[in-house]
Amino acid sequence: MKKSGEDRAVFLGVENSVTGKRWEDRLLDSRTALALSQRLGLPEIVGRILAARGVGLETAEAYLKPTLRDWLPNPSDFKGMDAATGRILQAIENRESIAVFGDYDVDGATSSALLLRYFSQLGLELKVHIPDRVSEGYGPNLPALLKLQQEGCSLVITVDCGTSAFEPLEGAREAGLDIIVIDHHEAEASLPPAVAVVNPNRQDESREFTSLAAVGVVFLVLVALNRQLREADWFTRQGVREPNLMNLLDLVALGTVCDVVPLSGLNRAYVSQGVKVLAKRNNPGIVALSDVAKLSERPDSGHLGFTLGPRVNAGGRVGQSWLGARLLSTNRQDEAESIARQLEELNSERRQIEAEVLDQALGQAAALSEGAGCILVAGEGWHPGVIGIVASRLKDRYNAPAFVIAFDDHGVGKGSGRSVPGVDLGAAVIAARQAGILENGGGHAMAAGLTVTRERYQDLCIFLTERLSRELADISFVPSIGIDGALHPGGANGDLVELLDSCGPYGVGNAQPRFVLPQVRILRPAIVGDSHVRCLISGADGRTIKGIAFRCLDTDLGQFLLNSGGLPVHVCGKLKKDSWSGPDAVQIIIEDAASATG
Repeated sequence: MKKSGEDRAVFLGVENSVTGKRWEDRLLDSRTALALSQRLGLPEIVGRILAARGVGLETAEAYLKPTLRDWLPNPSDFKGMDAATGRILQAIENRESIAVFGDYDVDGATSSALLLRYFSQLGLELKVHIPDRVSEGYGPNLPALLKLQQEGCSLVITVDCGTSAFEPLEGAREAGLDIIVIDHHEAEASLPPAVAVVNPNRQDESREFTSLAAVGVVFLVLVALNRQLREADWFTRQGVREPNLMNLLDLVALGTVCDVVPLSGLNRAYVSQGVKVLAKRNNPGIVALSDVAKLSERPDSGHLGFTLGPRVNAGGRVGQSWLGARLLSTNRQDEAESIARQLEELNSERRQIEAEVLDQALGQAAALSEGAGCILVAGEGWHPGVIGIVASRLKDRYNAPAFVIAFDDHGVGKGSGRSVPGVDLGAAVIAARQAGILENGGGHAMAAGLTVTRERYQDLCIFLTERLSRELADISFVPSIGIDGALHPGGANGDLVELLDSCGPYGVGNAQPRFVLPQVRILRPAIVGDSHVRCLISGADGRTIKGIAFRCLDTDLGQFLLNSGGLPVHVCGKLKKDSWSGPDAVQIIIEDAASATG
């Protein structure tokens, strides 16, 4: 594995920024960048951005205009696919009652809604069960499965869960209930008892599509099912119009972005096409949510991840777990507007709870020894709905893998973890479960969840610290931040932002361009909103640009901006249109800074 920083030039000589990061030039091959610009007739900056993301002359066109035609595989190439769709077709033909058992996050909600909307177009109704985060926890549980069976269901499709649910699925099989698992989480060598397990992260899979979110896998199942229905002449026999699967890509895009999977290959095509569907405002739930969030501009991947996603998630975190799936599947405008308002209120409540837990978690983290390899904190009564977000904040603050565990009154702790590149958190959690330390646990490389008793908590701390410290040492991890180029404030204009948008959608694996404003001065810094710092940035070209750093007041970055004293500094961040200041105005979202005086 390439070590952090290997072969990458230090940008502007910044080895240790205000946030403790090494600034690295993303571009390794300037010749390819120039060739791309010349061959495609693109501005030089676009050529640099493409080359920095591994795009070559042969792949540039598919990258700039990703289509499903170029990237969609034959669904039947996936293990278990034909068995899964064959069983669903049998259930449709026999008019069996089918249920969906989904996860409570955005990936689970969009996966559930995708099935519900597709079957609705067939004129069929599915039952749906989204477990309560607190009382049921993650994944299938036997009481809920048996209740669905008692209600008449003979087939249950689990989405975004089920791969590690050995005991509940064994109980379901003994009760005569058929289960199909559609998931993307890391699988062990053995699989749970089910009619079929469709999961690109099965150990016997090709591993070509391991980065798919669950909703992306569900879409492939629907492509295969649609084909089987067509081959069986079902649409003609039933007098039903064949569904337009492309119109469902808004859900696929939302779930893909919010599950923070790499936006490359098929995922990139999903999101690129999905945001186009999103702009048509066909889904009443997404329309209602966009309206309550006051989203007036054309949506992009950033809006999916930071505006819509947290609101869909709010129900599963601090409210009713089923709200997200119901919002995204309803065709009733009044119901959509009502749920959207509920989710907006719950999202505000979630932010307050998150702030309280984060404050306590930071206090614990500050007492840990440096170089521990893993930030692991726990609290009594912490709300399990916010621990994943808090873990992400700790990971960003300390540049290390982080776990946050919430213990209940019975001494059972639910934990959520977030990782740094090169450290496989899902594998570590599975190993801890196999070692008998955990009651349950699983996940993927960058995120994982677990259940641990209070008695085994210290064992878990020792296990994860030792294992993750070794992994960090093996990759010689150096916290870094990638830079695409330097700009004067006058060059950061609306035309440039439009050019950058043409290289989207952006996300994990296709990072949004980040620029440095070198040798600038911070003017009129001020605290605004919920601990943000706003300022005016003045460059050597005599021009200025607005800047804002979010949630940074109590960080080194926030204090640096507030106390720079007008001395020359380097500021880095991402450019964004500033709709408040005019149609062509641009601001920089500040992510890091460094002294320019040595």
